[in-house]
Amino acid sequence: MKRSRLLNSELSYAISRIGHTASITLCDAGLPIPPGPQRIDLAIENGYPSFLRTLDALLSEMMVEEIVVATEIHEHNDSVFVQMMESFESHSMSPAVTKVSHEEFKQLTQSSEAIVRTGECTPYANVILKSGVVF
Repeated sequence: MKRSRLLNSELSYAISRIGHTASITLCDAGLPIPPGPQRIDLAIENGYPSFLRTLDALLSEMMVEEIVVATEIHEHNDSVFVQMMESFESHSMSPAVTKVSHEEFKQLTQSSEAIVRTGECTPYANVILKSGVVF
């Protein structure tokens, strides 16, 4: 049995396959998922698993050099943004932050290697994680 924190085999596999600058999108339960990227659906019920808890587990295995968020997160869900940045800090990461409109964000998800859907039901709890390198 795997010893590291992240137990979901599809998510572990997706992380292991991506290279530098490739991306994985982590999203709330409502973000439309386009055809193309691998869909990893973790949503079980409203709020479970949460966006932040899933992000924290994901960051235990993935180096992130840049994130993309919708500008609307600051108006509608700034506390999630603040907590998200604290999670990066706790994993000794300080990724560059790119902000785009929610409409542009949805378009950018099409180029993600995988889209991970959580049970989060708060607005704009979505992030595109661009892979960094560990050296």
